[in-house]
Amino acid sequence: MEKVRLSKLMSERGLCSRREADVYIERGWVYVDGEQVNVLGSKVDPGQSITLAKQAQVQQTQRVTFLLNKPVGYVSAQPEKGYQAAVSLIAADNRYRDDRVPLRFSPAHLIGLAPAGRLDIDSQGLLVLTQDGRIAKHLIGADSEIEKEYLVRVQGSLSPQGLRLLNYGLSLDDEKLKPAQVSWQNRDQLRFILTEGKKRQIRRMCELVDLKVVGLKRIRIGKVLLGDLPVGKWRYLREDETF
Repeated sequence: MEKVRLSKLMSERGLCSRREADVYIERGWVYVDGEQVNVLGSKVDPGQSITLAKQAQVQQTQRVTFLLNKPVGYVSAQPEKGYQAAVSLIAADNRYRDDRVPLRFSPAHLIGLAPAGRLDIDSQGLLVLTQDGRIAKHLIGADSEIEKEYLVRVQGSLSPQGLRLLNYGLSLDDEKLKPAQVSWQNRDQLRFILTEGKKRQIRRMCELVDLKVVGLKRIRIGKVLLGDLPVGKWRYLREDETF
């Protein structure tokens, strides 16, 4: 059986991200079949046992994940000309007052923080920012099947055939979209549940059936709800919450 890079295998098994794997390997925190491996680029058999040293496990438990209700006008990732990045809202004085996590905000929580998924500049709602590569991979990895739920206000007329196409039958970028769950929430608002996240996917889907999106809000990622988190505020992901 062909050997694979240790860091790649660690990521595939959900132990950590590939970047974190390289750090752990360099620090001597990775064991393969009980033997320490500390050389970057090492290859192993796919069936071998991989364990992390206690130091790596402790470091992982100290990593934090933020839930932010991103306002319209903020970009999810890197700041763009004239627009701020959503991470700029993660500050002590912007914390949701009803956050029940007994953790004091620290600037160290911003180190290595990255959004786990996109929410375009014209959209509002639940955005996950995390230091934990395992969570990022779980939410946005190539094989992720995590549901994302949106409320979408639209203008235009939608036929029954158009609604069927939104659920399944549309293509973007010459690629057929995965089945979605799309239904009317009220007379001018649709509910979308997707398991993929192409760039501006919902807006482009609606354009294909002659609808114009005038408001888009993400209210759920997996089992985690936006709930009553106010616009522009953040809270920590609780220990009892999983995506």
